[in-house]
Amino acid sequence: MKPEQDAFGQGVYDFYLGQTVVEIVERSDGDIGASGGLAAYFLPVTEWPDNQTAVLPLIRGRVLDIGCGPGRVALHLQEQGYEVVSIDNSPLAIKTAELRGVKDARLVSITQVSRKKLGIFDTIVMFGNNFGLLGNPQRAKWLLRRFYGMTHANGRILAESRDIYKTDDPENLALHERQRQQGRLPGQFRLRVRYKAMIGPWFEYLMVSPQEMAEIVAGTGWHVKQIVWSKDRVDYYTAVLEKIVRKKSGTMPRDST
Repeated sequence: MKPEQDAFGQGVYDFYLGQTVVEIVERSDGDIGASGGLAAYFLPVTEWPDNQTAVLPLIRGRVLDIGCGPGRVALHLQEQGYEVVSIDNSPLAIKTAELRGVKDARLVSITQVSRKKLGIFDTIVMFGNNFGLLGNPQRAKWLLRRFYGMTHANGRILAESRDIYKTDDPENLALHERQRQQGRLPGQFRLRVRYKAMIGPWFEYLMVSPQEMAEIVAGTGWHVKQIVWSKDRVDYYTAVLEKIVRKKSGTMPRDST
């Protein structure tokens, strides 16, 4: 991402400096609204959503934190003794993470991840609704196959998403139908972030139900082992993805990059 387009990162950095930040999220269909605020990116683990804290005991080995922002996940895992590689495509988010003490924060887009660039991992963490960074079903399958090649035999992905079908709001239901008519999943959007005079680039973002996630994961070498729902935010959940056990006569997705 070009520095002049880093609206999200500038907001994160300004919040870190103690400034009041109002971030605007624009959808490609014209919908514009203020985000829920940036404080969530800086919360200590004691204030994380329950569907995230519930799966923390499942983290093991070397960890890849995708979409790290200012580093809340990495900072906690470092304190627990884990080796963590944190990536984000926002230069100022990476700068903020480093200023806060993240040891290994790298300016890497999710589409640039590879075994050659980052190494091999035991756990991939995608908290903060970051399964959405996979973008669309097709790109998601491609990236999941790549993650397969970047993880050990007992590799695990902890991926948070949101089930947007848990609503009876007429406007939301109408939006779902418009999305279907355009050949898109109801939770598949194009978004961009605005902050002050800065306008970020458009990016694809994906929110899926557990059933949709299982359909996307199928054929990538992963399967949905468990769904952990939030008790407080009823439409949010964390999926535990694990590798399918390789059969002697079968083949599994491989990625040599």
